Amino acid sequence: MTTAAMESPPRSARRTAGRVLGIAGIAILIIVALIEVMPFVFTVANSFKCLPAINQNPAAIIPVPPFGIDCVQDGRVLPADATSSTLTFNPTLDGYEEVFAANIGLWFTNSVIFAVSITILHVILDSIAGYALSRIKFPGNRAIFFIILGTLMIPGVVLLIPRFIILQQLGILNTYQGLIIPLAADAFGIFLMKQFFDTVPVEIEEAAMVDGANRFVIFFRVVLPLATPALTALAIFSFQGQWNNFMDALIIIGGNPQLYTLTLGLATLRGASGETLRWHQFLAGAVITTVPLAIVFFTFQRYFVEGTSYSGLAGQ
Repeated sequence: MTTAAMESPPRSARRTAGRVLGIAGIAILIIVALIEVMPFVFTVANSFKCLPAINQNPAAIIPVPPFGIDCVQDGRVLPADATSSTLTFNPTLDGYEEVFAANIGLWFTNSVIFAVSITILHVILDSIAGYALSRIKFPGNRAIFFIILGTLMIPGVVLLIPRFIILQQLGILNTYQGLIIPLAADAFGIFLMKQFFDTVPVEIEEAAMVDGANRFVIFFRVVLPLATPALTALAIFSFQGQWNNFMDALIIIGGNPQLYTLTLGLATLRGASGETLRWHQFLAGAVITTVPLAIVFFTFQRYFVEGTSYSGLAGQ
């Protein structure tokens, strides 16, 4: 028996085992993906149901009127057929109409103002600070960098009360600047940008210096254009974080309903004094809140991956 013949069965077995493992891996990934996406599917489906339909069968993905209960849609009563074995597709926009009646337009506008303003400040301030820590060698450079990294280990909830007291003393509670200024820069953004600037060859800047460019010209005209992927990743991370920011908004602007963001405004839809939660209204608001982030994610998803890789780079 030849050597090739003796090696053939083991190779075939390995290929078969590899295919089985590949199929098993794909199956596991599909199951995990379904587990992750199903809550959002149920949220969207229930947002198009009337309240009795949600209470009777919240797990139904197709919006249908419940057996034995009438649903009201646009002033019309949808008759319920308790004897019918088939249900008709009857979505309703009652939840969305109630949400828009609850001033969600103002909340959406405030969320855009806060998220965009803070994102722009993050891009500017974090990139400047990251470049200074990466390129300018001054006494205490490394110590400052490690102090900034240390702040990442502090839970955000620990800073809420001191931040509230400081803003109260400054007289900017319940104002736009009260929420924007304290969040204008963050440690993660500085760390992300420093790690990226560490990968930019120093020779590029040295060539610009030979041509007579100063540090500011080098930063804004030479280095910053090279950092477009990192800046985009930083902008996406910042926008996502501020769009979903609830605790800071609650503490800083919770006393002024005219400044409520989507996350804070939706919390008021939960009812008070034991009032029953109107699920279709609340879920419709959740869908409206999620759609902008979903659009941003699917449009720029590759930058999320790039941003994660930059944040894991070792400093040089």
